[in-house]
Order: sequence, then C-alpha cells, then structure tokens
Amino acid sequence: MFILIKNADIYAPEPLGKKDVLLSFDRIIKIDDSLTLDLSGIEVIDAKGKYLVPGFIDQHVHVTGGGGEGGLHSRTPELLLSDAIEAGVTTLVGLLGTDSITRNVESLVAKTKALNNEGITAYCFTSAYQYPPITLTGSVSKDIVFISEVIGCKLAYSDHRGSHPTREELIWLVSEVRRAGLVSGKPGLLHIHIGPAPEGVLPIMDIVKSTDIPIKHFRPTHMSRHPKQAAEFTRMGGYADFTSGKNLPAMFVEVMKESDEKLLTISSDSNGSLPVWDEKQENIIGMGVGKMTSLYNAVREMIVNHNVPIERALTFITSNVAKALELFPRKGSLSPSSDADLVLLDADLNIDTVIAKGKIMMRDKKIIVKGMFES
Repeated sequence: MFILIKNADIYAPEPLGKKDVLLSFDRIIKIDDSLTLDLSGIEVIDAKGKYLVPGFIDQHVHVTGGGGEGGLHSRTPELLLSDAIEAGVTTLVGLLGTDSITRNVESLVAKTKALNNEGITAYCFTSAYQYPPITLTGSVSKDIVFISEVIGCKLAYSDHRGSHPTREELIWLVSEVRRAGLVSGKPGLLHIHIGPAPEGVLPIMDIVKSTDIPIKHFRPTHMSRHPKQAAEFTRMGGYADFTSGKNLPAMFVEVMKESDEKLLTISSDSNGSLPVWDEKQENIIGMGVGKMTSLYNAVREMIVNHNVPIERALTFITSNVAKALELFPRKGSLSPSSDADLVLLDADLNIDTVIAKGKIMMRDKKIIVKGMFES
C-alpha cells in the first residue's frame, strides 16, 4: 500500500519547507521536492496549504480509565481508539492511577495490546501508585523483560495518596528497573507521579547526586506542580514531563526560559480523574476527567497565543518524547525509514488528517477508523 502526500509544508519537527512524502505500508520511504508514482491503487493526498508534522506521542494515558478517589461511581471510562485519533496521537504509553484495587496490570496490558491491534502504537508501565509495586508476573524486572509492551514501572511520590517509599526503597526500585532495561534492551523508566508535597523531586535529585544511578531512569511527571524544580532537573540532564491543560501554556513558556528545552515533554493524563481538593488536601470538592485533546491544544496555544515557533512547540509532543522513550527517529520524526505516523494540520493549525502505521485514520476532520465496539 502506497500513500503519496503532495505539496505539504513539512515540520519534521524542524522546518523542511514544501515537499512531497511517500509512504509504503508502515514506513516513510522518501521525502523530496516533487514525487510522482505511477501505480494503480496509490492514495494521493493533496496537502497544499497544510502543515505535515509527526504523529503526536502521549506518554501518560489511563487507557483502562483512572480515578476512584470520589467513590466507585467516579471511576473514569477507558480510552477509545477514536479519542487518540481525534487528538492526533499515534503513539502512547498506558498506566494505572490512584485506583489499582478495582483496576489491575492484567487489564492494562490487555488494553495496550488491543490498541496496538486497532492501529496505533501503544506501550505501558507496570504497577501504579504504591510500593511495593504490583505486577503481572510477580516481579517488576520480569514484567519489563518478558512483556513486550512494558517499558518501565509507575510510582507515586510526594503525594498523600502514595505509599511514601524510603530513600533505600526508591533506590532499590529504580535499580531493578534499570537492570531490567539493560537485559531487555528497553529504556527502563521509573515513571513517577509527583504530587503537591513541598519536597517534590528534591529527594530524587539527591539520589542522582549521591549515587551512580543515571538520571535518565527517573521520569517525573505532573511537574507543573514544581516548575522551578523541573527546570533544575533538566539542567541536571533529566527529562521533566508536564501535564497539558488550559493553565499550562503560559507557565510552560516561562519554564522553557530556565530549562534545557530538549528535556521538556508534555503528556495529557487522559482518562484520569482530575480531583479538586480543598485547601488542606483532605476532601474532594470537584471532579473532572483528563482529555487527550488537551495535549495538542496546549501546543497550539503556545504557537498561536505565545509566539512559540512551530518547530519548537512541536518537539514537546514529538521528538523530545520519542528520544525520552528511546524511539527516535522511528517515532517523533519525519524522515526516510521513520514510522508512517503523521498528522496534517490545516491553515489554522487544527488537526485535519491523521495517519498511523501507514493507515489513514482521520481525513478532512472525519474519523475513518474506530475501535471495534465504537458506534
């Protein structure tokens, strides 16, 4: 199957100018000023007046739903394939949240496999908020080594809902994750939900400074709660992940000034609950749910309202994330041999067309491919 995209203004995410792109099955095979292919059955997309960018990568998604802090009725629904397509997300990482009592790693892995079957690329983290970690095989390292979709482990820290592991326990866990990553050839990531407690990532930074554990294995997220610490963490060489939302763009633009931009990423927290706590962090006074569309919306707002160049803003949901997950340039890039994961944006920078694994999933703002049981 061949798809030829013509006359696109390409951001790969670096600007390449107007070019044609040829896809063959699930790969980009050629990018040139002008391409012609005389084959029956070839799909041609005229992208004149549109921007062609890499498919977006969302590394924090509650694919089986999250929540539960407000009672069992507050368990959020699982992700649908069309949720990802609508948001331009062609690669994601699934995880569990606060509730790992009515949710489990087995269903997380099953949903991750299902999303791969439905047409996007999906990975996941084993465990959830607590320590000791919960796993499918009985071992964090075995989950990472033997389950192809598992690339690391989840943990909550600096949060009243977590298990408050000691320094030694945290060192043990990240060492297990690192060792499993080395054995399996995977990145071996400890994806850490950072809560609002004042210490934030300071204990993690201390471990990095006082041991020989590489900082790349610590992956703090929700760092909008601690933007100054996030900037310092990137200057130490670590990735800092921020959660998209209506208040993020203005803050993020300020964080960019103090950070190593190459180590900043954004994720959506999609399908997780968004509890609103009272001032004492004791009682829930409101509840929302994360939407995957907030991922690109935050980036678009940075471009449109904060004058961040397209090529810089896109990196936070494309190339930076791909490098953080050790998937670059197969993911997060438009170049020959990269995966055929692409998004066309219209002249107003709205998502127009989405291609995942070389298959057109949305065209002219209409979703073509949905999950098996979607209406």
